[in-house]
Amino acid sequence: MTDPAKRLTILSGIQPSGNLHLGNYFGAVQQFIQFIGEGHECYYFLANYHALTTVRDKGRLIELTRGTAADYIALGLDPARAAIYVQSDIPEVCELQWLLTTVTPMGLLERCHAYKDKLQKGIPADHGLFAYPVLMAADILIVRADRVPVGQDQKQHVEVARDIVGYFNGAYGDVLTMPEPYIPENVAVVPGRDGQKMSKSYNNTIELFAPDKVVKKQISSIVTDLAKVEDPKDPDTSTLYAIMKLFCTEEEKLYWADRFRAGGLGYGDAKAAVYDLYMRKFADMRARRRELDEQPEYVDEVLRQGAEKARKVALPLVRDVRAAMGIPNR
Repeated sequence: MTDPAKRLTILSGIQPSGNLHLGNYFGAVQQFIQFIGEGHECYYFLANYHALTTVRDKGRLIELTRGTAADYIALGLDPARAAIYVQSDIPEVCELQWLLTTVTPMGLLERCHAYKDKLQKGIPADHGLFAYPVLMAADILIVRADRVPVGQDQKQHVEVARDIVGYFNGAYGDVLTMPEPYIPENVAVVPGRDGQKMSKSYNNTIELFAPDKVVKKQISSIVTDLAKVEDPKDPDTSTLYAIMKLFCTEEEKLYWADRFRAGGLGYGDAKAAVYDLYMRKFADMRARRRELDEQPEYVDEVLRQGAEKARKVALPLVRDVRAAMGIPNR
């Protein structure tokens, strides 16, 4: 348990824009559970406002938002020890976004890679994408977060939040907490089925809660080379082995690495082993997720309580920001 003097406020959000996959679990959720276990103050939210930049189907967004909350619970995020909530249930976050916008330079946002990437690819970029980093800053600052677990690709957005804090506190006094990005060194980089980073946007995921047949098909589609069964295979360059070892003990990693190198292992057999290891790891979580499908009222109550907890911090924060800026708190 963490020393109370060292207790941190941790915040992370995820867009409910697709089904959770192995990359989400090994790259993020495992760390979220660890933070809870260490006794930190944890806030984990479903970023449905952010998702509006890509999801334009009302019913799909509602389904994904509740579904992702159920995923989190099934994976082991304890709602009694962490606030799990929906971004839109904290209306103060949009007010804070506007207040922060008034101190945010245009050039800071124009340099953000997500916006620049869209423009370079010829994809129309709307104001939501342009202002995305300010809303993300509001998400972070609204609960006075000390640490924000992010992947390397999201680090820039936390740095933008830090810049905005600097501009705001420079103008109005030390009102906002300066957040730090948290990028643990020992977190596995999870490859997708095609060898790139696993991502919904690359359509290369292995999902956590898809039906058994779908999971088996996804694992079967992991890219391999043209080596024959009898040929030795290099585990260090194998996408299949990189995914396999996510589920293995240290002893099992060595066993399978030796099997790859020795020859005589067909890729079909190796993929069947990956499927078995996957099911060993996630069987109980998948069963719990099916139970939650039958308990939508429970999931909604978890989200209600999470939002209530977050708003206990958000309301005083926004009042402090208003007061600092000369906006009445009536």
